[in-house]
Amino acid sequence: MGKSLISQKRGKGSSTYRAPSFRYYPKIKYLQVKKGESFSFKIKDIIKSQPYSAPIAELESEEQKIKTSMIAVEGLKTGDVISIGYCDEIKPGNVLPLSKIPEGTVVCNLEANPGDGGKLVRASGTFAKIVGRMNDKVIVLLPSKKERIFDENCFATIGCVAGFGRKEKPFLKAGTRYYYMKARNKRYPGIHGTSMNAIQHPFGGSSSAHKGRPTIAPKNAPPGRKVGKLRPKRTGRTKR
Repeated sequence: MGKSLISQKRGKGSSTYRAPSFRYYPKIKYLQVKKGESFSFKIKDIIKSQPYSAPIAELESEEQKIKTSMIAVEGLKTGDVISIGYCDEIKPGNVLPLSKIPEGTVVCNLEANPGDGGKLVRASGTFAKIVGRMNDKVIVLLPSKKERIFDENCFATIGCVAGFGRKEKPFLKAGTRYYYMKARNKRYPGIHGTSMNAIQHPFGGSSSAHKGRPTIAPKNAPPGRKVGKLRPKRTGRTKR
């Protein structure tokens, strides 16, 4: 018989596990800039927004009367002026296409495809590096140490995302960690299945919390029993 697991309850979408998306502002996305154009913006303020781990810079252009937001990079402060578009100045905060960024430059908030507004390298303290070129493609070293090929028309921000060292600060109290996770709609604390009662989890109960119990779910198990290793190709030690 299946069991009512937490993962199933979350998928149901009840209010207990619903994200407070009405507080998710602003939506960080690059402006659509035509080829050859460039706009100057002044940083009006640097704020903290709930869905982002990095600080957010609020921008305003007095000439075009445009307001937008971007992920702040290290070294930016209120009152600085940055450029978005096809400019030639390489300085922290400027947003340029990869075709105009020289090799060895540190970048962040990369577009995966031209015009998508920025999808990669957005967490606090992260950065990528331009490592090479290949015809109309650019090779970028990502924070995962993997190299990926991008279109040269993809935009990126010069510099490293602000907020480096955020994870080095200890929580000290379980309550602080609880509210941190709650703001991101994450359940905390996590509980091992072997610590639960037998009625609450397939691994629960005193008779099942011993070493050697297989954690591979049967092939035809019901949804509540599909826990642990789900049909792994190989288990145990690798023979060398």
